[in-house]
Amino acid sequence: MKKLLGVMLVLLAMNTAYGQRAGGFRFQMDLGAAVPKNGGIGALVNLEPQILVKNNIAVGLRLGVAGLAKDVTYYDISEDYEGEVSGNASVTGTLNYYFNKGNSRVAPYIGVGFGYYALSSIDLENTDINEDEVGNLEADFAWAPMARAGIELGKFRIGAEYNFVPTSNLQNVSGTVIGEAINEYFGFTLGFFVGGGKWGK
Repeated sequence: MKKLLGVMLVLLAMNTAYGQRAGGFRFQMDLGAAVPKNGGIGALVNLEPQILVKNNIAVGLRLGVAGLAKDVTYYDISEDYEGEVSGNASVTGTLNYYFNKGNSRVAPYIGVGFGYYALSSIDLENTDINEDEVGNLEADFAWAPMARAGIELGKFRIGAEYNFVPTSNLQNVSGTVIGEAINEYFGFTLGFFVGGGKWGK
C-alpha cells in the first residue's frame, strides 16, 4: 500500500513539474457569485474535467450548479415579484484557449461551451399573489451556449462567464402564458486546477 501511494505521489509530482502538455488531464473547480440578467444575486459551483488536445487548448465537461434569487414578471400585473430558483444544474461541453506559449506562469484564456440546463421551479416569496390562481413556474430544461474568459496564475484561476439560458414561460392552471422568468446569468469565479502540469518553465 505504501509503495502504491509512493508511486502515485511521484507521478503527480512529475505531472506538476512540467508545463501543460497535449494529452494531459486536468480537473478544475470554481466557486463564485451568480448575477441574473435583470438583477438579483446567487452563487455557483463548477466542476470540470479537461483533456489538453494541444499545449494551450483544452476540451472539457463542466458540471455546474447555480442557485439564483431573481425577479419574476407577470404580464397583467404592474409589479415584479421576487422568486427563488434553487439548484439549477447544467452539463456543458467546453473549449478553452490559453494565451501561453510555455514561458510564463500567467495564462489568460477565453472559452466557449454548449450544454443542457435543468431549471428548477420558482416559489413566490413575500407576495399577495394567490399561487393557486396564477400557477407556478415548473421545472424545465433548455439547451444553451456559454462564454467565458479569465486568467490562470500557476494552479489558481479567476474568471467570468455568461450563460445564455433561454427565458422560461410562467403559465396559469389553464396553460395560458401569464409571465416569464429570465434565466440568463453572469458568473464571477475563483478556483484552481490539478493535473495537466503547470504554466511556465
